[in-house]
Amino acid sequence: MFLTPFTIMVLKCLSFSNILFNILPKSFPNIVSRDLCKKQYFEKTGFLSTFTVTGQKHLMNKIILTVFRLFIFTGLLILACCDKEEPEPETTTVTDYDGNVYNTVKIFNRTWMAENLRTSKLNNGTMITLVSDDWNWDFLDEPKRCYYNNNGLANRDVYGHLYNYFAAKSGKLCPAGWHVPTKEEWGTLIGYLGGYSSAGGKLKESGTIHWIDPNTGADNNSGFTALPGGYRTSDGSFEQIGYAGLWWCIGNKEALRLSYNSISVSSHWFQDSYGGASVRCVKDP
Repeated sequence: MFLTPFTIMVLKCLSFSNILFNILPKSFPNIVSRDLCKKQYFEKTGFLSTFTVTGQKHLMNKIILTVFRLFIFTGLLILACCDKEEPEPETTTVTDYDGNVYNTVKIFNRTWMAENLRTSKLNNGTMITLVSDDWNWDFLDEPKRCYYNNNGLANRDVYGHLYNYFAAKSGKLCPAGWHVPTKEEWGTLIGYLGGYSSAGGKLKESGTIHWIDPNTGADNNSGFTALPGGYRTSDGSFEQIGYAGLWWCIGNKEALRLSYNSISVSSHWFQDSYGGASVRCVKDP
């Protein structure tokens, strides 16, 4: 029979409770004062007498021992009831306006996409302009997207789209109820995973299927599965697929960067809003 963690906890509590009641003396003295002791002694023996010092010490020792046992087993009971196994990362899915379905992962107290965003529309149905040529990439101040090297067949499903900052900060890029994370939200995630100097290994997908060897320290312990989708510069050129992944954070045209040869997390500042980076959405609190 399968036992859930909650059922096991309840059984632990019942087990310790049974032990607790069984170890208490069944003839626990119902004595609250010395006069009452005298009265009970007289009723049982017919003699008016007082307890000897030895008898009083024996009674006191018995009471102290019983109270001590009570405290010990009550403490064990509390520990048993509070004992919880570390929960596995919670995984679900979320769907964007296009109907693309993404795996998600709960890390610490927030739920994140475990895949790069690949929607072609804002969450109000507005189409995001797909730009392949360099000249139009930095021509208008509007949300834009592209595929790395303009090769959607090879890169869309794995790495998603690269979006400019106008798309990232639109407030409508992610599915309803989700948003592009702020620098503070990224910071909370990274801090939980050990800080900027070491969290990269826990965020990166392990192995070298997508990351260039050696993919230093990557174990994907968080379930975030960060991929090296590269980025697009303001002049329209593409850089570093396989070597680095960049993800927008809402702030000062800044992206978080992970690299193939490091376990650290660094910042990448684009000189303007025309750079292109990947997006991971986080669920609203």
